Amino acid sequence: MALFGSLSEKINHAFSKLKNKGALSELEIKNAMREVRVALLEADVNYTVVKEFVNRVSEKAKGELILKGLESSHQVVKIVNDELVELMGSKHAKLETSDRPPTVYMMCGLQGAGKTTMCGKLAAMLKRDNKKVLLAAGDIYRPAAIKQLQVVGEKAGVEVFSLGQINPVEIAEKAVAYATKNGFDFVIVDTAGRLHIDKPLMDELRAIKDKVRPKEILLVVDAMLGQDSVNVASSFNQELDISGVILTKLDGDTRGGAALSIKAICGKPIKYVGTGEKLTDIEPFHPDRMASRILGMGDVLTLIEKAQNAISEEEAAKMAKKMKENSFDLEDYLQQLNSMKKMGNMRDMLDMIPGMGQRLKGANLDVDEKQLEKTKAIILSMTPKERRNPQILNASRRRRIARGSGTEVQDVNKLLNQFEQTKQMVKKLSTGKMPFPMKGFK
Repeated sequence: MALFGSLSEKINHAFSKLKNKGALSELEIKNAMREVRVALLEADVNYTVVKEFVNRVSEKAKGELILKGLESSHQVVKIVNDELVELMGSKHAKLETSDRPPTVYMMCGLQGAGKTTMCGKLAAMLKRDNKKVLLAAGDIYRPAAIKQLQVVGEKAGVEVFSLGQINPVEIAEKAVAYATKNGFDFVIVDTAGRLHIDKPLMDELRAIKDKVRPKEILLVVDAMLGQDSVNVASSFNQELDISGVILTKLDGDTRGGAALSIKAICGKPIKYVGTGEKLTDIEPFHPDRMASRILGMGDVLTLIEKAQNAISEEEAAKMAKKMKENSFDLEDYLQQLNSMKKMGNMRDMLDMIPGMGQRLKGANLDVDEKQLEKTKAIILSMTPKERRNPQILNASRRRRIARGSGTEVQDVNKLLNQFEQTKQMVKKLSTGKMPFPMKGFK
């Protein structure tokens, strides 16, 4: 299901009753807001947050302009959108950097929230900006925690500083000294988590904070915990004065309670979100974009950013030239499939296009990893000449390709049919004849 799918569906259902109407009565607004209230509570949004949110929207919606305007329903949706943005923090809260490197980020959280993996995601993101990043292994209690960070660091292509099972405060201090000496831009300290908040954990975290004076103290919380994650954030903030929150597992949270409650309850912004298991599955948290997604209005800017991260400028220019010359071949097709895989879940991407999510409701759009590997095997079993000139693929060549890729001839035929459809679509895009919404989506 799409991000916040259940919440988005219920809110949009409430507003659908207001469409195609001129002026709205107070009763119509009241009924719609009652449905919004129920939707937010079912999404596990904090009760006090819901009550204040609904009251603010209702008061603004009762104004003279709303009751008599020709586009009353649109104005109500705009009020809800603006209040959602305000609720989640108004604007993206960027990570701060120190005047003199290295900038130290201290990561904390409970066990199971995905803190160590998030350290790697953050490091990989900074590395993509050509920054030199050091990961510090400060979790000495959880079995294999140090090894896990080393594996994550290797995948991210960054160095990991480890001193084994010694005092975590000393590890953090020596990691910063090492980074200073060796010209690192950032140090990310992975601290120990616990199954629950306890005094020894907080004492240790405060000691690390006092010793290395991090520029950011980032709390990693599991979005799927709902209001429990808000309680965790409040407790850590009270003890450590955190600077921000990173929500993990947002791809598995269709409700949205944590994202909509944290800023309002503990006063600290959500800075980033984890949307999958890969190191590239990290997004900056933009309240305005998140509100648009909740209200079914898409998120084109995030979609563009995902595309830019997946496809280099050189690749994009090359593909544009291919489209213009109508020379799109199977090598280009394979490259496009790999780029789509990098961008993430197909359903999530289409939900970022305004109106597309509702049009494709119920459709199975998940990228099948096995099917993708089969497609790659078929294309790579072709000769370079065949990939560039698929029209020469006669029956005997198709049988040879099927044998070489461990597939059936019908699999090869199916791939070539899909390629031809894609090629026709590319041709229409290049000539500006592609309709929107796209044909076939009703």
